[in-house]
Amino acid sequence: MSKVSKQFLIYTFIIMGICWGTCMICSLNGLSLQNDYFLYIPYMLGGWSPTIASYIVLKKNGRVENFKDWLKNVFDFKHGLKAYLLVILLAVVYVFPQCIVSGYEKGEPIYIMILAIPLMLLGGGLEEAGWRYILQPELEEKCPYVLSTIIVTIIWWLWHFPLFHIDGVGQQGHSYIAFGLGVLGMAFALACIRKCTNSVWLCVLLHCIVNASGASFKINDTVIGNAVMSGIMIVITLAIVYLNDKKLIR
Repeated sequence: MSKVSKQFLIYTFIIMGICWGTCMICSLNGLSLQNDYFLYIPYMLGGWSPTIASYIVLKKNGRVENFKDWLKNVFDFKHGLKAYLLVILLAVVYVFPQCIVSGYEKGEPIYIMILAIPLMLLGGGLEEAGWRYILQPELEEKCPYVLSTIIVTIIWWLWHFPLFHIDGVGQQGHSYIAFGLGVLGMAFALACIRKCTNSVWLCVLLHCIVNASGASFKINDTVIGNAVMSGIMIVITLAIVYLNDKKLIR
């Protein structure tokens, strides 16, 4: 693992540990995000830990000159139609197998989901400024693509662990194993986008779409549903990466 990757993980987990650790301690003392709104400050800062760590580490190592330069690299909007269609395809592959296997309840109309996508920049999307901007490509310089993606999956899954022990958070009371399988499928989807497009923004966009989809598709969180989705996602994304490497779909 490179120096940049190590620094990124250290900063990310320190920030997350302080912020979400505070929320966990408060939960043990009867405080909840649903009633004690001040907890949203450490809660949100913990969620932004990969984003914050990304800028700190890239600036420290001379990878970006300033915040504007970092923003330009994260929000690289200029991509062709095929790249954006890939994002939509992988969002569909993530959502609908789970809907079919696990079942779901209808939530808000689709237009509400679409309107929610920009809001998800602050609700998960900007994590990609760390996981896929730094960690995934840095690991791929040392390890094969599949192994790198599995390593990112494990780290990303562990990073989410405190959320299952904070009162008032959506993950509380859900299966950590089922969630991990969902992370596996999502990690392969995002790695595929990063590999094929070299874009951080498109990873951010997919993350935002998937998170926003929860407004319209309230999927029952099951191990089987997430396992099926992940299996399908791995097969599809590996095929896409292979065809892209062979320059057959560009």
